[in-house]
Amino acid sequence: MAVKDFMTSKVIYVSPDTTVAHASDKMKAQDLRRLPVIENDRLVGLVTEGTMADATPSKATSLSIYEMNYLLNKTKIRDIMIRDVITVSQDASLEDAIYIMMKHKVGVLPVVDNDQLYGIITDRDIFKAFLEVSGYGEEGLRLNILLNDTIGSLEKVVRVISDANLNIHRTVVANHKSGKTLVEIQIQGQADTQALQKALEEQGITVTRIMQTEAKAGF
Repeated sequence: MAVKDFMTSKVIYVSPDTTVAHASDKMKAQDLRRLPVIENDRLVGLVTEGTMADATPSKATSLSIYEMNYLLNKTKIRDIMIRDVITVSQDASLEDAIYIMMKHKVGVLPVVDNDQLYGIITDRDIFKAFLEVSGYGEEGLRLNILLNDTIGSLEKVVRVISDANLNIHRTVVANHKSGKTLVEIQIQGQADTQALQKALEEQGITVTRIMQTEAKAGF
């Protein structure tokens, strides 16, 4: 899974000479928390809700509303933007993007190659990608099983599901605290969950959860 498959390609941005007031209005209007700063088609900085808040006078200030507005309309983004921006390549894996976000404790990564901005990927995009990969929000059957790390163990599962005339739509694999492999399988259509669980257990397969899932709007 590459970053380019999950990033937001249509990026709203500002220039270094944009005023803080105008950038703030744009963020509110578009419901954004960050804005890349572009100059001569190159990424030169990043402005976030945090940097905007730091640039906004405190409510405890003695400045009048007119003075505050004057200050915000005079201050330029270049004066407050983050200049050392952490980026990621569009061909990097989604796992790489998650690692970089966690390592640097950031919630956004501009997607840059050869100084060209191709998009932006945020923690929200990561969450959405996880839901898509896991099959969340799709109608069908969700099956969780524990397998030993032995040859042919997954083949048994596939055979049982196939014999039940069911189709595997998505599969997610993870390490389980027991030391076994946790496999979550999203199956299309409806099925007799009790019969399927019994058939799996007869093959020595440990079923930890089996449930029908309903379609959810927006996925």
